[in-house]
Amino acid sequence: MILLSARDLTRQFDTDPVFSGLGMEIRRGDHAGLVGPNGSGKTTLLNILAGLDDPDTGVVESPKAIRIALLEQQPEIVPGRTLWEEAALGLDWLYALQREAESLAARMSEQEDARSILKRYDTVHAILQQHGAFQLDHRVAEVLEGLGFAPDEFSRDLSTFSGGEQARASLSRLLLSEPDLMLLDEPTNHLDITATEWLENHLSRARPALLVVSHDRFFLDKVVNRVFELRPDRLDSYPGNFSAYRRQRAERQQRLQKQAHRQQEFISETKDFIRRNQYGQKHKQAADRVRKLERVEEIDQLDDFSVPPMTFGEPGRSGDLVLEAVEIAKGFDKPLFSDLTLRIERGQRLGILGPNGSGKTTLLKALIGELEIDKGSVRFGTGVELAYFDQGLAGISARSDLVEAVRPPGNPDITPGHLRSLLARFGLRGDIVLQAFGNCSGGERSKTALAKLAALNANLLVLDEPTNHLDIWACDGLEAALNEFPGTVLFVTHDRYFIDQVATQVLVIEPQCCRLFDGNYSKFLSFRENNVSPKNRPIAPTDRPKPTTAAAKSDESAPDRKRVFPYRKVVDLEQDIAEAEARKSRLEEELSDPTVHRDGDRLQQVSRDYDVVQDELVMLLAHWEEAIELN
Repeated sequence: MILLSARDLTRQFDTDPVFSGLGMEIRRGDHAGLVGPNGSGKTTLLNILAGLDDPDTGVVESPKAIRIALLEQQPEIVPGRTLWEEAALGLDWLYALQREAESLAARMSEQEDARSILKRYDTVHAILQQHGAFQLDHRVAEVLEGLGFAPDEFSRDLSTFSGGEQARASLSRLLLSEPDLMLLDEPTNHLDITATEWLENHLSRARPALLVVSHDRFFLDKVVNRVFELRPDRLDSYPGNFSAYRRQRAERQQRLQKQAHRQQEFISETKDFIRRNQYGQKHKQAADRVRKLERVEEIDQLDDFSVPPMTFGEPGRSGDLVLEAVEIAKGFDKPLFSDLTLRIERGQRLGILGPNGSGKTTLLKALIGELEIDKGSVRFGTGVELAYFDQGLAGISARSDLVEAVRPPGNPDITPGHLRSLLARFGLRGDIVLQAFGNCSGGERSKTALAKLAALNANLLVLDEPTNHLDIWACDGLEAALNEFPGTVLFVTHDRYFIDQVATQVLVIEPQCCRLFDGNYSKFLSFRENNVSPKNRPIAPTDRPKPTTAAAKSDESAPDRKRVFPYRKVVDLEQDIAEAEARKSRLEEELSDPTVHRDGDRLQQVSRDYDVVQDELVMLLAHWEEAIELN
């Protein structure tokens, strides 16, 4: 069933449209991701689909009974409403039915002839039972705790929470309301890793259809079964999760490049034939080939969402020991970490992760001397030169243009041309480099701060949430740059994909200890899920109780197979497979039609559609096999 369809959408704010001619369909069971570079119009498109903005051209249609809800990045907050009340609004209609059922029960006990009341009571009771409404408070508490709220916060006024916490409260309300289609704009913003993992599991099992904008590649891999790529003049659809989208896009681009190469060879050969024969005996054939050339349509290449060629230079070599902390401790109103001993050696890339409020940034600042420690000692090795990326970007004046913002202190001789070249390596070119830092977007400010780090030519990079505000392609560029960097990297991030690509070690801050794991995030996950320890060691004491015998046995048992795809009924998947196979047959007929081959534009479109349906069938069949086994 089609929940929402859009045709010929165009939206323009400036001289050039943000996008034009877009079309899409969202069906029941779709868990779709929407990707594209910063500024491509993803939030604008979500607002149009939700009815909060009107397109300049085009229409958005959905059946009247379909409920569509949008998670906004900056929700409106009603003063005086508690956190619990905000979340419970998602189940308001069920709470109303509960109150009606209680009222009907009371009226029945007071009246002798209550047949009409009993009939209504039976109807209300059946609805409540169907929707599991006899555990509403449990459902609200489960979602709030899953998103990282503590029970003692439930009764707090929502206005006393931070902006990020208020956004999480709005997300809880939307999840509980279970509309037919959820439009989610960066739902993992303000979530720590634990809450993000809970949200992934929740959405993977969710009945509503999803269209989600996110830069979290790990999240997209876990949640979506389809990816829309937003381009200025179209939406391309790819079946599967984010990794499948990347693979298919690369393969499609390679095919198009080969087709374009063959087309250029044909054009070159044809022009050569025309040049040699336009006045000779074969002048008629030459004239015919002129007409053929006029009908040739240039093969449309995919947009090059370029990865900035970021580099951090070739800094001077430090000693083998870069940083050593011995039994350090730090706390404010409560201890954050204590008796922590850590040794970082040259060439290591150490990622620090833990829940919100666990002290990740505090630890980072304590290690580099930005914060005074309560106990212990920290020392740097020989020849260490440090550069620090502050997630608040406090070290750059809002009034400086980007060229001056990246100038190293005490080095006035570096030319503006050199600084422009440095900014270009981080994807900042043209007039943007003359804008004031404070007037730039979040992504542009983050890239500027990274370029400033590169200008310092340090051999120890200390990064606090460096991927904030960066789009997927900029994250790719940063990962590549750090992996090629010959120095040492110490970083805090909530981006699990980034940790997976960059870290050689992972430091996990837990409530009562810190643990160091050799390897990346995937190796840490393997340890956590299978309880098979790689090279790892507690590096701070813990007094956590040992697991019970039953729990230990549970840990030792082999893990059940986990779903790759969201839950769907087998019969629904079989219907989708039949429809896809029918579309494939129709496209094969068109591909064998000589008239289609004479129309270059039509041939390209049919070929693209055939590639899409082929990929869709592969994913549907894999989904069907999983459903047969696990449903």
